[in-house]
Amino acid sequence: MSTPVTAAAPAAPVTAVPALPLTPLFVRLKLSLLKNGLKGSSKRKAAWFGTLALALVVGFFVTLGLALLHGRAHAGTVVVILAAILALAWSFMPLFFPTGDETLDPSRLVMLPLRPRPLVRALLASSLVGIGPLFTLCLAVGSVVAVARGAAGAVFAVVAVPLLLLVYVSLARAVATANVRLLSSRKGRDLALLSGLLIAIGAQVANFASQRLFQPGGLAHLEPAEAVVRWLPPATAVGMVDSASKGDYAAAGAQLLLTLAALAGLLWFWERSLTKLMVTPDGSTLAAAAPRKDRDSGPGVWALLPGGRTGAAMQRTLRYVLRDPKTKSAWVTALAVGLIVPVFNALQGTGSLYLACFGAGMLGIQMYNQFGQDTSAFWMVAQTLSSPHDVFVEMRARAGALALVTVPYTVLVTAVTAALVGNWADFPTALGLALALLGAMLCTGALASARFPYSIPTDGAFKNVAPGQAGLAWLSIFGGMLASAVICAPVITVTVYFATTPEQHSLAWTVLPLGIAWATLASWAGLRLAAPLAARRIPEILTAVSKG
Repeated sequence: MSTPVTAAAPAAPVTAVPALPLTPLFVRLKLSLLKNGLKGSSKRKAAWFGTLALALVVGFFVTLGLALLHGRAHAGTVVVILAAILALAWSFMPLFFPTGDETLDPSRLVMLPLRPRPLVRALLASSLVGIGPLFTLCLAVGSVVAVARGAAGAVFAVVAVPLLLLVYVSLARAVATANVRLLSSRKGRDLALLSGLLIAIGAQVANFASQRLFQPGGLAHLEPAEAVVRWLPPATAVGMVDSASKGDYAAAGAQLLLTLAALAGLLWFWERSLTKLMVTPDGSTLAAAAPRKDRDSGPGVWALLPGGRTGAAMQRTLRYVLRDPKTKSAWVTALAVGLIVPVFNALQGTGSLYLACFGAGMLGIQMYNQFGQDTSAFWMVAQTLSSPHDVFVEMRARAGALALVTVPYTVLVTAVTAALVGNWADFPTALGLALALLGAMLCTGALASARFPYSIPTDGAFKNVAPGQAGLAWLSIFGGMLASAVICAPVITVTVYFATTPEQHSLAWTVLPLGIAWATLASWAGLRLAAPLAARRIPEILTAVSKG
């Protein structure tokens, strides 16, 4: 008996789910991120609202100051250069502070079915929410008010403000997206740590430029640069307002087209980078499949170091400088600032050859807290320290590694400063004093490392002292610097004597061998005194440096 065939039930109609518009969704997401980030942390909430208040206050006064430039002769020069400086800031800030905005990393969205073009629009809209865009909006309004005159200038000013903001945000997003792999890597973290170096260099450049600009007719020096910059986007957005106010409508129209073309180009580049990011596998998925090539790098320059424990400890110290992000940041910043201060003062006409001692002092600070630089890994070194002699050899090697860089660097900085100030006669004296200061800081640095060690956290980019140990750090560094000045007092006294006694000035060169001898004696004495102290306090040192 055949089984009756039952007709299949009709399939239920599929109801299409309407796609949600991405732009308002991402704006709400950005607001939620800001709101949730302020929950549960009173310090973070206070920091955010404090930053907001500071941005509003500074933005208000800067906008007011720019508006007061209305009708001034050099108003266009100031606002055009300001627009270019803001463009540089928006370009590079995401590279050095990638963790300041959680939405800067679009790779978090790779698993979602999103198309690049709607995603670009949504991310662009969400990027307009924040303290940075608000502050930039204030500056943009002040800039166009400073140069807008007449009906044509007002019309172009209304167009220029949103264009400026969109170009800035698009520029930041395009740069961040193109470098998102770098920002999430070790090199990116190293780059963020080096932001202090750029801030130091920028401060010196700003100080040097401000002294030139505030001289009579100082703004006139910027006019040649402004004539070029006003045709480079996004400064063209401000330049077109100035051109329209002067009745040059052809130039204003050309600058408007350049601004629109720059915005379109940035959006296209951003979309292209976003597409590549979404479909290209990252290094973590390729590393396991890629064959490793055995490369025999050989000893290289390390073969020039002494043998035994001394050479091994020197190599470890120098490798920390090359590989550890915080150690690298401290060294590079010290090297740069130690050269910038005497050189910039010499270029400003207020320099002195003895400012070269600043470079030796900046690197001498790196001797402080030697064991803290090892963090919790110091236990491996501690296991090999069984006697004061072992500690002496270990600390002597660390001081030798520092001197291996600092002594040639001090000679270079002193020579460059002497060339800039035109005072080669006092070169031996200044070099001898700088080397004596370095030796004194090696002495006090060894003692401070044994007596006042503290932990350097590894998690925060700008957190260099573990909680509760800030007093130790201040006492170690500033107390050591004052003690170094006291130790170096005899050499300072001899230097002052030769400088203030013209009939004895011909013997001033003797400060160089005196400084070398004094540096050698001071550093040797400091290491000899610190070695037994550190040997007795190894458990306390290990506890202190492991808190981070």
